[in-house]
Amino acid sequence: MWLIARRSFAEGWMRLVATLLAAVFSIALIAGSLQFTLRAQQAVAGSDASEYSRADVLVQGGTVDPDDVDGPPDGRIRLDRVAGRPGVAAVAGDAMVQVTATGTDGKTIMPPAGAGTTLRPWVQDPRLNPYELESGRAPSADGEVAVVRHLARAGHLDVGSTTQVLMPRRTGAMKVVGIVTVQGHGAVAAGDLLLAPPETVRRAAGLPAGTWQAVWVKAAPGVPEARLRAGLHRHLGGAATVRSAAKVRSTQSDNLSSDSASLGGVIAMLSSVAVFVGLFVVANTFGTLVRQRTRRLALLSAIGATPRQIKRLIRLEALGLGVVASIGGVLLGYPVSGLLTTLFAQDGFDISAADAQFGWVALAVPAAAGILVTQLAAWRAARRAAGISPMQALRATSDGGTGRAWPRLLGAAGVFALALMFYGAVFAIRSEEPPGPDRTVAVAMMILLGSMVAVSGLAVLAPFFVGPLGGLVGRAGTAVSGEAGRLARATITRSPRRVSSAASSLMLGVALVLAPALIVMSADARFEETGTRVMAADHAIAATGKTADGAAPLSPDAEAKVKAAPGVAHATALTTASVKLVSPEPPRLIPDEAPAPVHLTLTGADPAALPSVLKLGGRPLVLGPGQIGLSGTVMRANKIKRGQRVVVRGARGRVALTVAGGYHDPSHLFADQGLVAPATMDRLDPAAPVRTVLVRGGGEAALNAAIAGVPGAEVVDRAAYVKTAAGSMTKGLRVVYGFIAMALVLALFGMATTVSMSVAERTREFGLLGAVGATAAQIRSIVRWEAATVVLLGTLLGLGAAVGTVVGIHVASGSSFLRPNAPWWLFALVAAGAAAVTLATSALPARRASTVPVLEAAKAE
Repeated sequence: MWLIARRSFAEGWMRLVATLLAAVFSIALIAGSLQFTLRAQQAVAGSDASEYSRADVLVQGGTVDPDDVDGPPDGRIRLDRVAGRPGVAAVAGDAMVQVTATGTDGKTIMPPAGAGTTLRPWVQDPRLNPYELESGRAPSADGEVAVVRHLARAGHLDVGSTTQVLMPRRTGAMKVVGIVTVQGHGAVAAGDLLLAPPETVRRAAGLPAGTWQAVWVKAAPGVPEARLRAGLHRHLGGAATVRSAAKVRSTQSDNLSSDSASLGGVIAMLSSVAVFVGLFVVANTFGTLVRQRTRRLALLSAIGATPRQIKRLIRLEALGLGVVASIGGVLLGYPVSGLLTTLFAQDGFDISAADAQFGWVALAVPAAAGILVTQLAAWRAARRAAGISPMQALRATSDGGTGRAWPRLLGAAGVFALALMFYGAVFAIRSEEPPGPDRTVAVAMMILLGSMVAVSGLAVLAPFFVGPLGGLVGRAGTAVSGEAGRLARATITRSPRRVSSAASSLMLGVALVLAPALIVMSADARFEETGTRVMAADHAIAATGKTADGAAPLSPDAEAKVKAAPGVAHATALTTASVKLVSPEPPRLIPDEAPAPVHLTLTGADPAALPSVLKLGGRPLVLGPGQIGLSGTVMRANKIKRGQRVVVRGARGRVALTVAGGYHDPSHLFADQGLVAPATMDRLDPAAPVRTVLVRGGGEAALNAAIAGVPGAEVVDRAAYVKTAAGSMTKGLRVVYGFIAMALVLALFGMATTVSMSVAERTREFGLLGAVGATAAQIRSIVRWEAATVVLLGTLLGLGAAVGTVVGIHVASGSSFLRPNAPWWLFALVAAGAAAVTLATSALPARRASTVPVLEAAKAE
């Protein structure tokens, strides 16, 4: 048996190489997806590095939001109220200013893993300073900063470089004089840090002399942290919040772990598409490899080989192939992960702060998956091969029929039952999650997972569809090609499993292309329609850079410069801030559980200019100071009525507002959840960033001249701005496209391998056809008609799976942005592409089949 196995490897090396390559690419996709998921989780979780690592107590002015450990307090605290108190060894003032920094190329530097970039004071006392200089020196003068290592690497900054820093009240160039790490890491939980002299930060935060947002405290030797905290609490009373620095660090770590788990779940769902395709191709290709050697294996049984020996032979072959493919796939997974990391960074989510993963999970799991799948594929194939009788082996070719119907039907029923489990989870999500983007994404993920499983069920049933479709194609072939068409019909209907193997891979490819295309085209069309209808402004001033939250903010003076431009009738800046709804309390979606906090994104705009630049649905809003307009969705979800008093918590603490009324922004691009006047926005968050300036009137040339001195600003027309704003709403598509493109290439490669191997399987058959008078053109025609059956079956099943998936997402989510109303030409284009790919992959095997010598075909294999 060992000699037979060695000869089998030597004679069928081309088939084995094709199978090996399919397995390597499949495992590489699995390994790359897993590597990317682990790296993203580490980037979000980061490390336990914290700027508070040397502090014992944090004294924060006023109160803090218990749900946001990194949020600024709403009050101020004087440094001299803490310094010199009993048990205090050292103090340092602290303030956080959200900023945007640019690299040497002038592009916005993305903070790690969707965090933020803040300007913080350099701590001069070594007893509290957590920053370790990697190079350069500490900042000592206005205009100098030290930056954390991640920011330096992401922006290609070095000591002596200059970075443009956009702050809430001004934009200025700052010189990098040092690069630092925190506890050996390149960033902290809150993201990237720019460290400037304390007075520079205090002025940027708008703090009066001697006051800070918080004070870091170092306990004197021998003074317990709890006793110091209690003493400071008694001294300061309600003027400040006194917290344990250790508990703050622990909360940061817990929050990051939770965020990491959530992100890992989302990415794992996305990666599951790639993993599913990889496993599908491995099983399909190896099954084809064994099936085409069924006759040889059965002949071994005829000369005395036992079923156990045949099974062992196939499993040994699968083990060798799986081990080699796993090693190659794991190594190739690292560049795959790097590509996904690059695509994710372009969408504003930079995980480069985390290093490549070399742990046992990243290495062993994909390798074990490859070996396990090849063994499972070999188990089924070996069981079937060992059960073929010697008399059946003496036939010229195997019939390749569908086999017994009931096991296949039972298997498909089990697969569809598993898909129903995912579909059933949609009802739980709808009952537990309030309406909004989060629920829509969760519903879409469950539908996608269920559809992937359902595709497997269709693949199991595919052989049953080959007969009717093969007969249809065969009749067309007979009418067009005569005898070649009749022979093609016979080969198709006699070997449904062979045809369905290639059609299953094509079905997967069609579904992978069409489902995202339907979703994206539906969303883009809806954004364009509603955005153009809502935006009444002629132009918009937008920033060219991007951040994790979308477009980079504009300089605060952009609005004033635009209003001064000739011909401008109306102009208003749109600022944004996130607030927490304190009162009324959010409804309890699950009894006996505390409700999840409700965070709202508020848009600040000039009420006088707003009707001229935006056409919002509902009653016209008259917003005065202390008033807020809420979208109808928010009002219904939280049972809020017009005229009601609500309390929200912003950067400056709690603010009571009166609901002026409801409105509707069908585009979700300008004022999705709430509207306030600029005076109210100043009470909520004086540093709220300017996202855009909408302009009515004025020519493009005049506007360009007006903003010539505004860094990173450009003038765009209505259509261009709607497209840009919609792009920020659909961020993450590059990563989706990356996953899908790699999975699609793998599916098509699997189809090409299966088609090539199925043609090679019939070398003897084609040669004998030539011996009895079939011409080379007729043999090529037989292969092409069989390919037409593959196209028809794969395209129909793929179209059905894709359209069914999008319809399911639309019905389950109720979103008008996810309607499968793509133009007819998209379906024609996908079908034409499927036909072109299938015919291209079958062209070379068909040419080889038509040139098989008669003597070679007459060999007994």
